[in-house]
Amino acid sequence: MIVEACLGYQAVVDDFRLVRKADGKSVFKIYYCSITGRPSPERYEWSRCKLSKDQFAADFAVGAWEGIGFVTAFPHIAKVFRFAPKAEILEHVCAFKPTDGSAISLERDDGFYEFACLAEAVLANDEFKFWAETSNVQEYLEKRSFESCFKIGNHAKLKQYWMS
Repeated sequence: MIVEACLGYQAVVDDFRLVRKADGKSVFKIYYCSITGRPSPERYEWSRCKLSKDQFAADFAVGAWEGIGFVTAFPHIAKVFRFAPKAEILEHVCAFKPTDGSAISLERDDGFYEFACLAEAVLANDEFKFWAETSNVQEYLEKRSFESCFKIGNHAKLKQYWMS
């Protein structure tokens, strides 16, 4: 296995919005996330990127995504998590570039697929718990995660381990 160096990771949730789609049924919670302390902050931080949160929400509202779920929106990548229409015990996920809406493949090396960064994993955990414990969609939509700061203490531990 080839292990490469990774950039540091400290993410925050900057904002939260609920977006109802024009179909009258689809609703998504949007968690606006930034990764701080990296080179090129305009790529990772909402306060420094060209795209506004309002524009992202407007673009998302008219996009093709249907269902009930949530979005982790970073300036460089957004992931849409929805409860599967044919088996709501599952979450589907897709990714796209917030700047132009183009799809981003989550396929990675060796037949694996990217699931989530730390912020996405924690938010997905909370959202899945909310889905499981509520008795209807409206109750689910009224809940939100208040986790707001996510930090990887040592972003080189896998490489250190693998090289030893």
